[in-house]
Amino acid sequence: MLKIFRIFLVATAAILISIVGTLYALVRLRHPSSVGVVARWFGSLHKLMGIKLITRKKPEINYPVVYIGNHQNNYDMATISSMVAENTVSIGKKSLIWIPFFGLVYWATGNIFIHREKRSSAIETMNKAGQIVKERQVSVWMFPEGTRSRGRGLLPFKTGAFHLAISAGVPIVPVVCSNLHNKIDLNRRDNGIVICEMLEPIDTSSYSRENVKELMEKCHQIMLTKFEELNQEVEQLEKAKNA
Repeated sequence: MLKIFRIFLVATAAILISIVGTLYALVRLRHPSSVGVVARWFGSLHKLMGIKLITRKKPEINYPVVYIGNHQNNYDMATISSMVAENTVSIGKKSLIWIPFFGLVYWATGNIFIHREKRSSAIETMNKAGQIVKERQVSVWMFPEGTRSRGRGLLPFKTGAFHLAISAGVPIVPVVCSNLHNKIDLNRRDNGIVICEMLEPIDTSSYSRENVKELMEKCHQIMLTKFEELNQEVEQLEKAKNA
């Protein structure tokens, strides 16, 4: 019964956020800050799911960067979305626009679509995003794994986010969320603790297209280490809570 009630509440709230968010973004003429505002509205859904969300941000970042986050499952909408900063747009696959309600708000808030199956389109999109970063002085959010990990840990990264950071001449800021796989049962009142943490910026000035994979591997290792640390911290916090 609790699961049905929660699904109804979350779905209703998500639809309302999408509708209000679309109107809000259009009134603001698709200003890039609308993305962060609406993303944080979605992030508030964690309360309806029985999740205690701990967020650790770095408010001192007031310059363009490329944020990279780990992509786990559909519950990212209520967890890591809370970490999207002001003046940030995201890059997502073109098929997102066909998701009822969400696709419309994703477009209206000014995010950038990419045709993932076409390499030429992906390269053009990264070049376009690089120009947007330079001209509008905005940040970009990407999921470098390219797909949901669904309990497979941190998947190998694709190079797009790293080419973008190098071409735009901006740092990379990793954002890591603790494990969500098999974490949430909507029939359970308390679904425990989830921690999302923003890490220190990684300078990209010494990298080029020739050694982009070194940058990619460095970021992957940093995020993997933090992912494991956060999972251990969550385990300790939940043991202390239940003691």
